[in-house]
Amino acid sequence: VQLQASGGGLVQAGGSLRLSCVASGGTFSSYTRAWFRQVPGKEREFVARITWTGGTTVYTDSVKGRFTISRDNAKNTVYLQMNSLKPEDTAVYFCAAGRPIMSYSQMPGGYRYWGQGTLVTVSS
Repeated sequence: VQLQASGGGLVQAGGSLRLSCVASGGTFSSYTRAWFRQVPGKEREFVARITWTGGTTVYTDSVKGRFTISRDNAKNTVYLQMNSLKPEDTAVYFCAAGRPIMSYSQMPGGYRYWGQGTLVTVSS
């Protein structure tokens, strides 16, 4: 089972990036998919999650209105569209998949499978 994240890069403040995360080696259509991010010296931070039907999305407050999570179950892929990027969005972004209980749905421990991370750098 593998999650492969891609789409990171260097962008100026105010710009946009779209991250993708493809799952392989299993069927993930029934899994909650999520994005987390981490900067050196800090804990991994929840960014967004989407239920397996795509009917429910949740975002951390700092990205609401700027980021959009979506999924294509036919392609086992989840996306994170990031607009109006800010320097404080700079981090390594990780995708995750799992079946977290509600109290763990925004915590890294709630997810069983992880991608390798993709670096997003936003310059001011």
